[in-house]
Amino acid sequence: MIWASIITMALVTYFVRLAPFVLFGGSVKTPKWVEYAGKYLPPSVMGMLIVYSIKEVDLLAYQSSLPVALAMGSTAILHLWKRNNLLSILGGTAVYMVMVQMIFN
Repeated sequence: MIWASIITMALVTYFVRLAPFVLFGGSVKTPKWVEYAGKYLPPSVMGMLIVYSIKEVDLLAYQSSLPVALAMGSTAILHLWKRNNLLSILGGTAVYMVMVQMIFN
């Protein structure tokens, strides 16, 4: 049963990643809606993730709001400085974890 699940997941992953090349490969022009989604969907998803991650932060309690604010600020600064998504996410996460685990524990 486990092997069947693994093989099924591997095949689904393979075909999902193969689909754009089959549908839009060669001489077929990429539809405008796909170009639009590729341009605007990632920033909108990131915005929704930001709202979701700070929705329960109590702004009046500095023990919970200060680590979040500093982590968000460091993430923004790192991203504007290096333009590297992975570095920005890891840096902001590291700042938040240090603040929560060592300073505001």
